Amino acid sequence: MPTQTGTRNHTFRVIDAMDLPHRGRAVRLRLKGGQPPALRDLKGATLRARSPEGEEEMLKVVGFFLPGGRPSDARLSRTGRIDLMVERESGDDRPSVSTQWEIHGPL
Repeated sequence: MPTQTGTRNHTFRVIDAMDLPHRGRAVRLRLKGGQPPALRDLKGATLRARSPEGEEEMLKVVGFFLPGGRPSDARLSRTGRIDLMVERESGDDRPSVSTQWEIHGPL
């Protein structure tokens, strides 16, 4: 499946989030519009998360959360959903990202 080239800014909405046992948070994202990014662009990427109240956090993608199966570009294109494991870019504390937050990136 072709992915959008030339732009690296995509907007997702967090539809579910949970703390992971050893580090970071798992977030389930839904693409809000446009073409989905390639998985290779998401792995290790920096993302900007914004709460409905305007609070912002910078997140680093540390991997893919796999309870729904192995992610692929085709699945992301078909469903518009992806599960990621994220931590704060600064490495301190767990991110507070939760449902209804918007995720922008990769930056």
